[in-house]
Amino acid sequence: MSKRILSISLLLIVIAIGFLQKDELLILIKEGGMLSIFISMLFVAICVFFPVIPFPVLAGVIGGVFGTTQGVIVSLTGAMAGTMAFFFLSRYGFRDYAQSKIINYPKVQEYEEFLNRNSFVAILTCRLIPIIPSPVVNIICGLSKVNWVTFFTSSTIGKIPNILILSYAGASFSSNKIFSVALYGGYILIIFIVNFIIMYRKMKSVD
Repeated sequence: MSKRILSISLLLIVIAIGFLQKDELLILIKEGGMLSIFISMLFVAICVFFPVIPFPVLAGVIGGVFGTTQGVIVSLTGAMAGTMAFFFLSRYGFRDYAQSKIINYPKVQEYEEFLNRNSFVAILTCRLIPIIPSPVVNIICGLSKVNWVTFFTSSTIGKIPNILILSYAGASFSSNKIFSVALYGGYILIIFIVNFIIMYRKMKSVD
């Protein structure tokens, strides 16, 4: 019971900060400096739970403020902090609620079987090719017997390409807007094509 109360309290704090202080947090991020780094990490972590602003926009802004290398570090650190918090809350705080949410995704059963066979590859694949929404992956893994170290390692590696592209696009936006938009647009197109191919093959195998 105490875990449930603590989890609810933490979530309420996250919701309050994300929705009530969104504009203020963005202003602090754009100012730069050491405080901005911690605020950026916090905001990214919040967006893992509640995307109060689209992650591509946030990661792009962070990349524009800090540059590509530092932007990747800041965004990745914040994203993994939020992801691990989501993972542990699903495992220890809201297990019953998380299980009820998974019912809405029938395809999850297929992923669970893949997860049981090879958790590292399964998580890495879903991070690189987001067939299943990221929050759902966090919940499934939290409810499973996946070791948290495996979850952390595979998730970190899987998130790097997306964050790297977003940070680089954000850092390049002021000097070459067309290139930045084309870069991320091309990345999204590749992900879409890969997803389409995977779904097409699954449909063909069923037929």
